[in-house]
Amino acid sequence: MRTRLPASAPDLGSARSANRMALIALLPLAFSACKEAAPPAPAPDVVVANVVQQDVPIYFEWVGTTDGNINAQIRARVNGYLQTRNYTEGTIVHEGDVMFRIDPRPYQAALDQAKGELGRAMAAFTKTQQDVTRYTPLAQEGAVSQQELDNAVQGNRAAKAAADAARATVDKAQLDLDWTRITSPITGIAGIAIAQVGDLISASSVLTTVSQVDPIKVSIPISEKDYMRFAERIQLDRPGNASVELVLADGNVYPEKGTAAVANREVDVKTGTLTIVTLFPNPRNLVRPGQYAKVRAATETKHGALVVPQRAVQELQGAHQVAVVDGDNKVSMRGVRAGARANNIWVIDQGLKPGERVIVEGLQKVRDGMIVNPVSDVASVASPPPPRP
Repeated sequence: MRTRLPASAPDLGSARSANRMALIALLPLAFSACKEAAPPAPAPDVVVANVVQQDVPIYFEWVGTTDGNINAQIRARVNGYLQTRNYTEGTIVHEGDVMFRIDPRPYQAALDQAKGELGRAMAAFTKTQQDVTRYTPLAQEGAVSQQELDNAVQGNRAAKAAADAARATVDKAQLDLDWTRITSPITGIAGIAIAQVGDLISASSVLTTVSQVDPIKVSIPISEKDYMRFAERIQLDRPGNASVELVLADGNVYPEKGTAAVANREVDVKTGTLTIVTLFPNPRNLVRPGQYAKVRAATETKHGALVVPQRAVQELQGAHQVAVVDGDNKVSMRGVRAGARANNIWVIDQGLKPGERVIVEGLQKVRDGMIVNPVSDVASVASPPPPRP
């Protein structure tokens, strides 16, 4: 027999279903309340710089290499064992200083022998000279025949030739002995010795190199177009009108100004370039041969140019853009037409106005339309050096 529930008792299943429906209905409201409670993200900090209008010298740059103004290879002129090295490598040597010495004893012996042969030849020459002197009056008196006088004269001439040959041999032996003392032909920096004491040296062996580095020579290949543009200036450039600058491998500008000294006689048909030799004073011997260097010259001045720091310009596939911050601190990505670069600044030919602010640090954090917190960087734009006359 089944037991019936009272009519007034609630249906438990229906109650649970109603509760679930109420919870589902309340969930959007709960999420909405949480979302409204989250604080807004703060505006990112960026560093900005003003667009500046100023006169900018425009530089042309060429890559070159340094070399000694004179490079003298120190070679042996005679064979022998290297006896001494008389200089300190890497230091200044002066013209005439003894740098190496080859064992002189074989050449001293050869000189002594040559002098002995010269003495013998001179004795024979003196004897024949006396014969000619004695036979000449006797031949006139008929005491000796003319044939005997002629033989004496010919003997004297032969003896004189032999004496001259012996004297030349002595001079050659003296020269060989002198060449055992190897001296520097110029004043300059001596390189590391290639040969060492005790080595058997042959004639023409290179022992080291001495380079005159004050002034230092910088050779640069320039295009034919650049040469035609600056030909008159190259020809008129003189030490008193030094206008060429040297940028070293570490990026520093060499303090001494140089001149364009020599233009090569021809254009290289393979590369289409002409070699220009520039000379720079090098009183402290700081610049050495073989260094990488850039030579630049201020060829013109762009007056009233709009400039921004190079860090502010983004370059992508040949197009340039900057991030401009307006008065409401809102970012606007703007395409510009970039011109020449000088030092750490970039000339903008089109797309900006004087006084506008551009982002120089924090570009990776911003996008078009974003609100930012700008911080001024007054040192971002460095004025380039004035052009030299």
